[in-house]
Amino acid sequence: MPLIDSQDIVCIEETAVTVRSYRRRTTVPSKIFKLLKIEHGDSLRWVALKDGTVYITKIEGVKEEDPEEIKDG
Repeated sequence: MPLIDSQDIVCIEETAVTVRSYRRRTTVPSKIFKLLKIEHGDSLRWVALKDGTVYITKIEGVKEEDPEEIKDG
């Protein structure tokens, strides 16, 4: 894991993973959700390094379509 300056850390959170058939889900912790200003339909980018470190960032300007809105529209 790369060295991290402890003064750069805003919060540390842990979540569980739910596996059902081919789906793998996790919850974005509330503090992280607020920090990244995530909204419904936003996309996240997951980048995994060889050492097992994973970076997750919000992709600005990319929204996933809501199937309910497509049905209604």
